[in-house]
Amino acid sequence: MSPTTRIHFMDYLKVFLSCTVIIHHAGQPYGGSNGFWYVQDSGVDSDLGAFFGINAAFNMSLYFFLSAYFIPLAYKHKGNIGFFKDRLKRIGIPLLFGFLVIIPLIMFFYYNEYRGYPTLSFFEYYKNVYFGFGEQPLNWTGPTWPDLNFGHLWFIEHLLIYSLLYLLLMNLFKNIKLPKMAFIPNNKSIFIFAIIISFITYLVRTKYELDEWIGVLGFIQMEYAHFPQYLAFVILGITAAKSNWIHQISAKVGTFWLSFGILLIILNVIGLVPHSRGGWDGDSLIYAIYETFLCTALSIGLIELFQRKLNRKSKWVEILSKNTFCVYVIQTPVLMGIQYALISVPVSGYIKFGLASFLGIVLSHFISYFIIRKIPVISLLFSGNNPRRSEKFVARLNKKTV
Repeated sequence: MSPTTRIHFMDYLKVFLSCTVIIHHAGQPYGGSNGFWYVQDSGVDSDLGAFFGINAAFNMSLYFFLSAYFIPLAYKHKGNIGFFKDRLKRIGIPLLFGFLVIIPLIMFFYYNEYRGYPTLSFFEYYKNVYFGFGEQPLNWTGPTWPDLNFGHLWFIEHLLIYSLLYLLLMNLFKNIKLPKMAFIPNNKSIFIFAIIISFITYLVRTKYELDEWIGVLGFIQMEYAHFPQYLAFVILGITAAKSNWIHQISAKVGTFWLSFGILLIILNVIGLVPHSRGGWDGDSLIYAIYETFLCTALSIGLIELFQRKLNRKSKWVEILSKNTFCVYVIQTPVLMGIQYALISVPVSGYIKFGLASFLGIVLSHFISYFIIRKIPVISLLFSGNNPRRSEKFVARLNKKTV
């Protein structure tokens, strides 16, 4: 298989995962997420708990896998200094912009709309509440004080950290011959991988529950409950770039694990899976095993399926794929506007969920492609969304990864 064709199915997979993220956030006001969100719609009686559990089990882990896959290739192509500068420009600048502009704006909206405190100007909020230079209000509703956070940009923050850690490790151990890490994509190795990550996940969740976010070192936004899966898939992505094991997944193996993942989804939907946020009990162990096997099964199955069925060039998919980085950054404020507008619409929460999902996907891509990419000054803040730069980069990688 030529390297040119190898990249195409990943475009499809990136677009698919981007949509799952938007849909996940689109459903937040409509019941079952048990997490913090910026828009509250108390007039709905829907429950999307099963959807949230299924989607959260695999989509970000697989997103980490795809992102990590390109880390060694970029490092090999650019070298130490070039890789460092590239990561700071492509990831660091959008992250900083989001941290200083996008997140404060959406938290400012939440503060004035839902917290019940006297209305503040944006400057007052930005200084006194977001950065915490003012006094903490009585009966503070949180989720933290001050409001300073990365919000949905935590994924980009982690990706930058993993990239820089990779750079550090490559330099620390460049003169040491380490054993090559190779993942063999057969049923036995996949099962062993899932079992190991399941029990690590369970042990972590005995102390840290699902949706419990911690500020590691004061600035790394971390949900420990999913961290073993995320880290494992980052490592899998790096090994895939070095050994190309993803191209060795047989149709038989991929079909088996995808079918198994679908079976696990059905068991969840019909209520046969004991949900647990964490702890030492049996339900916590069962759910950690269930979620990890669901994550692994769907990830392996989707990688093989997309590679086998969608490994072809598509102009529209390439355009959408180039939008995914920018879309990820802007999709939360876009969805907030849609969800807030839907509050007064007299339809069920399920219909609102469908509308918010569809409009969120369409508008996020529209804004990214027709507005952000067309304004040079703004597009610099989303350098990961630069289409010409991306095409040149992929073309060079193709020559180096035959």
